[in-house]
Amino acid sequence: MAENSAVPDAAPAAAQSHGVIHDIGFRHYDGERLGRGWIVRSLLVETFRGVFGLGRPAKAKIMPWVLVGILFAPPLIFALIAVLLGLDELPLSYTAYPQALSLIVSLFVASRAPYCVSRDLRHGVMPLYLSRPMRRNDYVFAKFAGLALALFAILAAAETLLFVGALLAKLAVGAQITGYLQGLAVSVLYALVLTSIGLVIAAATPRRGLGVAAIITVLAVVAGVAAVASELLIYNGNETLGNYVGALDPYGLVDGIAVLWFGVDSAFGREVTLGFTGGVAFTAAVIVVVAGGIGLLMRRYRKVGVA
Repeated sequence: MAENSAVPDAAPAAAQSHGVIHDIGFRHYDGERLGRGWIVRSLLVETFRGVFGLGRPAKAKIMPWVLVGILFAPPLIFALIAVLLGLDELPLSYTAYPQALSLIVSLFVASRAPYCVSRDLRHGVMPLYLSRPMRRNDYVFAKFAGLALALFAILAAAETLLFVGALLAKLAVGAQITGYLQGLAVSVLYALVLTSIGLVIAAATPRRGLGVAAIITVLAVVAGVAAVASELLIYNGNETLGNYVGALDPYGLVDGIAVLWFGVDSAFGREVTLGFTGGVAFTAAVIVVVAGGIGLLMRRYRKVGVA
């Protein structure tokens, strides 16, 4: 009797050790269960591919690839100009290029961030994503990393086109390598900062159109207010405060880091003379924006999908 009474307890214990896929009457799955890490990786890859419309209908590819094409066209033109006119340097520096195309970059973020998160909120599939073994923070990480990598990919590709064009124009190789590496570093910062802002705004509403409009509005209004306030302060002799106020614009913030740490010219055509203290302050601001954005996303998703 003792042996028989121990048998029923063994089955539940075995089921709990593998209790990820539940038997609710459908076809049984006997393959390998790859676990939480594989799920997060798959969601990250799906997000990255979806940003460019890969694996989706043709109409989903139009917007991202039109914007990518516009972003890639200027480097080819700059290289042609450098070759025909025999210039000693590119018409636009590597660190200034993302800011010069800030409208296109902002449109890309505004159109892609709602795709990453708004659809899941609108269709109410969050309980499926957040069922075990994936956690809420895993979802946030996968979505954030997917969009940030996609944005960095297009910025880095544009910088690479600039670099190749400079080499074809037979410009100084050493200077071009330095500028190219600086451009890649700036691209990383833009990707992190803009992804943080875009996803936080997009995750606030399940309506994709509203998310797109909100992101564009926020980036445009902040940029305009920061530029006007900064110029007024500098014009009235308060250059230090004007430089800090200009950093309220995400593009101004990253541009300030490039100027202060790399010693390049500002993409905004203004002097940034804050020295080491300003470089530390701007770097800390980027960390706060990125960490704060991830924190707000995690807080947002604590209640999503809860009955």
